[in-house]
Amino acid sequence: MIGLLQRVSEARVEIAGEVAGRIGAGLLALVCAEQGDGEQQADKLLAKILKLRIFTDEAGKMNRSLQDVGGGLLIVSQFTLAADTRGGNRPGFSQAAAPAEGERLYDYFVARARATHPEVATGRFGASMQVHLVNDGPVTIPLRMEPGAI
Repeated sequence: MIGLLQRVSEARVEIAGEVAGRIGAGLLALVCAEQGDGEQQADKLLAKILKLRIFTDEAGKMNRSLQDVGGGLLIVSQFTLAADTRGGNRPGFSQAAAPAEGERLYDYFVARARATHPEVATGRFGASMQVHLVNDGPVTIPLRMEPGAI
C-alpha cells in the first residue's frame, strides 16, 4: 500500500463543487492499494502515519507525531500513486489493486483510522476530486508497505 503524506496548515477535498472533507492543521494522506495488498498493509500504513514524527516541537525539530499534536487526518484515495513510468511517456497502472479491491481496502483503512484517531475526514473513492491544501513546511513524505510483505 502506498501513502503520500503532506503536512498541512489546512486541507479540503471537493466533489462536484461541494466540500466532502476538511481539516485544519494535520496530514493529508493520499493512499493507494496495490495488487497483493490486504488489511495488514493498511494497518501498518495507518500506524506509520499516526506515529511518524514530522511535526515540530518547541525546539523546532520534527519530533512530534499526528497523535502527539492532535491534528486532523484527511484521507484521499489516489490510484495514480501506483503509476509505472518506466516505459514511455504514458504511465501504466497495472500494479494498482482492481477497483473493487481498492475500494474495499480504502473503506477498511478509513474505518480503522476513524476507530483510532479523533479527527478523520475523507474524499470519496473513485470520484473526481479537487484537493486544496496549504502544505506546511513544505513537508511531503512518501510511504510504501510492500504488497505481500509484513
